[in-house]
Amino acid sequence: MQAHPDPKPSSEAQGEVFLYEKPVKIQSRRSTGRYSSLRLAAMLALLGIYYLLPWFTWNGEPLVFLDLPHRRFHVLTMTLVPQDLILLTGILLAAALTLFFFTTLAGRLWCGYACPQTVWTEAFIWFEHLIEGDRHQRLKLDKSPWNTEKVLRKGGKHFAWVAFSLLTGFTFVAYFVPARELFGDLLHGQLSGWPAFWSLFYGFATWGNAGFMREQVCKYMCPYARFQSAMFDRDTLIIAYDEKRGEPRKTLAKKVGQPAGDCVDCSLCVQVCPVGIDIRKGLQYECIACAACVDACNNVMDSVGKPRGLVHYTSSNHDAGKPYHILRPRAIGYGLVWLAVLVGVATLILTHSPLRFDVLRDRHALYRELVDGSLENVYVLKITNEDERPHHFKVDGQFQNGPVATIVPNEFDVPPGATVAKTVSVRLPAASEDEHERAEHAVATLQLNLTATDAPQLKRSRTARFLTGDPHENKH
Repeated sequence: MQAHPDPKPSSEAQGEVFLYEKPVKIQSRRSTGRYSSLRLAAMLALLGIYYLLPWFTWNGEPLVFLDLPHRRFHVLTMTLVPQDLILLTGILLAAALTLFFFTTLAGRLWCGYACPQTVWTEAFIWFEHLIEGDRHQRLKLDKSPWNTEKVLRKGGKHFAWVAFSLLTGFTFVAYFVPARELFGDLLHGQLSGWPAFWSLFYGFATWGNAGFMREQVCKYMCPYARFQSAMFDRDTLIIAYDEKRGEPRKTLAKKVGQPAGDCVDCSLCVQVCPVGIDIRKGLQYECIACAACVDACNNVMDSVGKPRGLVHYTSSNHDAGKPYHILRPRAIGYGLVWLAVLVGVATLILTHSPLRFDVLRDRHALYRELVDGSLENVYVLKITNEDERPHHFKVDGQFQNGPVATIVPNEFDVPPGATVAKTVSVRLPAASEDEHERAEHAVATLQLNLTATDAPQLKRSRTARFLTGDPHENKH
């Protein structure tokens, strides 16, 4: 995309620099090549996942469903609740470290191929190319007076944009309201207020960001472009112009009467750039590393019989003639921390259970000695069943020094997705004449085991203190 300068002298040329100025609309040229094909594949894969995932089900439930009213989040085969915050924290930390690690190695891969702003902008540009034509046709259309053709083309483009944006908005809401229910209500004109509001809101945001703001989001709103320099070093992969090979450019060489470099000064690398920069001016923070300029320049080099790679992936050290190091302290550090977090998250996922079990001792009473000589403590058992079906649970207990505890009551029914609190009494049998531990120690260790009788794999154990005397009483 190439910005067309105003025929009047620019403010900079006149010695004036304005802090705020109207952005020039960027009209991108379609690029073809290896990296363009990779971007297209990434766009189709990511959009396919986004739009289709809410429609897949598992055991009759959506594969991904964020049930905010009931505070239950179904992700693949897991059901998470707010108490699983540690798992969510681990996943977010792993995502951040993945971004840091791969940015250190290969630059802004995320921005160029997977960022939602890039993906949806690519889709909107595709509609624009399809309806209004390639760059020169759109420039001509913009300059032409309003007529039937211009109204139809501009109107058709915005109709496609709005339809795609609404689909995006409704799909986003389908992660919070079952997709079949949401789109069924939409088709029957029975969509309630909040789903309608958020669908329109996110649809409007998509239409504005991908249709109009585009590179402005990357330049001025996204913080990643600002702090990426903290993750770059001289071995990070970047897209750069080979100045030694390309200069002087063909037009300049004719003026000064010198042999021309390989750059024919066609400006195609600028015309295909989605953020409107000239890669020949060096690395700039606006560059999102989409490699469209690489494809465009390679195609030009093929047509003029020159070697490819005038604009290419490289690193600062490689350009300086120094060896390229993949394994370096920063990359190794990020990689080790990233692997450690991935192992931790994988462990949390593999050990995740829909059963939660907590034991709280009743602090209003210490202990009670019964008629038969046994001792009784009172506990509150908190049982959370995150499964999709109810379960019948049984609890048993044993003391560390051997006796089996008597628990009353010891069986409970817990509905799906519910947390119940049950008060139970736990009794330690009367000690025999040769057992002196109760007299010597005021506290015993009790282990309580909870098992679902209809699903034995659901089980949890907890330890608790069992008072056999006044812990503040002097036994000596």
